This record gives sequence, structure tokens and C-alpha cells, in this order.
Amino acid sequence: MICQRLQSAVVVIISALLLAMPVSAFALPRKGQPAPPLQVVTTTGQRLSLASYRGSVLVIEFFATYCGGCKESFPHLISLNKQYGKKGLQILGLDVGKGDDIEDVREFIAQRKINFPVAMADENIVDDGYGIRLIPSIFIINKKGILVEKFSGFNDETRKSIETALIKLIAE
Repeated sequence: MICQRLQSAVVVIISALLLAMPVSAFALPRKGQPAPPLQVVTTTGQRLSLASYRGSVLVIEFFATYCGGCKESFPHLISLNKQYGKKGLQILGLDVGKGDDIEDVREFIAQRKINFPVAMADENIVDDGYGIRLIPSIFIINKKGILVEKFSGFNDETRKSIETALIKLIAE
């Protein structure tokens, strides 16, 4: 009897928690699943979607111009693009910075000599599509549009893991 009541209480509590969670919590991208769709216009006016990258390995970095870890990751991404860009790698930077405007982002690109497309990400992509909570957040998507890896933050271990994954995916 007590066990049955306890079990019923647990079910009620879990149900209430699930109902209280935002819908986006269930939509967070998971490894092995198709990457969430996205449509952006780059700082140069180019329209891009996830379909634009079909057949290439894609690295997406969500960043802000004022983020220290983001500033550390960009030299690595620039280097990867130089090294693997002609072998099937594509990189897309998506600014999520509160208070960043297009001119801030263009200046950021110019100062760092970023050699890949960059766009401003809207809330649909940030919250509902990719569930970004920390920056930088880096997603690796294979040639078929499947999310293979995701990283929050940037350090030497992340750097090595990204490169290892890319080498494998580009070879496939």
C-alpha cells in the first residue's frame, strides 16, 4: 500500500516536471540524429541553410564577440579551414551575442581574418534548434547532415577532439 502510494507520487512528480519543461528541452540536438535546420544570411549577404552544406563536413560554432573562449577557438577554426577546406570541410560561425550588432560582428571578422562565413543567429536557431546555453558551442555535422559531435567551451582537449573527428569524417 505504501509502496503503491510512493510510486504514484513519483509518477505525479515526474509528470509535473516534464510538463513544466520548455518544449525546446526535448528538441535539443542529439548525436546520431539529423542536425536541426537553420537558415541564415551571412554578414556578406549570402543566404545559407543546412542543405547548403550537404556533402561536406560542417563545423558550426556559436559565439559572441565578447566571449574569451570564442576568441581562443577562432584561430583553430581558421587553421582547420585552411588545412581541410579543400578536402570537404566547411565552417560556419553563428553570433549569438546579446548586444552584438552586425557591425560588431563584421569588425570581429576583419580583426581576426576569419576565412569562413559568419552570420547572426536568431532565437529559433539558438534556443529551439540547437539549445545553446554556453558559448562557444561547437557542433560537427557529417556529410549526410547527421550531428556527430558537440562541444561546449574550448580548451586543448576540445581542440584535439575536434581535429580527430574531422580527420575521420573527411575521410569517409
